[in-house]
Amino acid sequence: MGEFDLNHVDDIYFDVLKEIGNIGAGNAASSLAQLLQAKVDMKVPRVELLDFSEIGDAIGGDDQIMAGIYVLVQGDITGSIMFLLEQKSAQKLIGKMMSSMGMEPGGGDVLNEMEQSVLKEIGNIITGAYLNSLSAMTNLKITESVPDLTVDMAGAILSVPAIEFGMVGDKMLMIQTAFTDDDEINGYFILVPDLPSYSKLLGALGISL
Repeated sequence: MGEFDLNHVDDIYFDVLKEIGNIGAGNAASSLAQLLQAKVDMKVPRVELLDFSEIGDAIGGDDQIMAGIYVLVQGDITGSIMFLLEQKSAQKLIGKMMSSMGMEPGGGDVLNEMEQSVLKEIGNIITGAYLNSLSAMTNLKITESVPDLTVDMAGAILSVPAIEFGMVGDKMLMIQTAFTDDDEINGYFILVPDLPSYSKLLGALGISL
């Protein structure tokens, strides 16, 4: 198996990466529906392989305030996955989740401790569903760390995987998906496997490099 180079991804590899994104996001939408005990529809995800410098613009600008749930990926593949939510979408999700639990959300711009805990749990379930579908597709053992939550400008949040991953490449896979029940909730998955893990993922799916 040859060395995988993200700067020279051909259509076959990209189609496989897109399929991983589609199935993962679909599984995440199903888990979100169970969590909220409501019907959740999902728009067809937009999947792009972008330079780090392009990610901020793709999610609405580096200075947009967002909630970022970041987990380390471990097991047969290593790297990280981030689930980013626009601030309004994060607050809608928290409100729906707390209402389903018979609790009142705070409603302010700053998340209190309980709201942060709820958002971490939502992120844990959504990223877990995404990784479970990836594991089922590839038969690889994939586990995740305890989620870390940051509410900050998008550029600051994205600097975390950029610093970690920048040593081995300069691209990341971004999956933008909108979940809808009564409201539209716009979220972004950013999958950052290390380069050997891309080779393992594609190899497990029968794509030789």
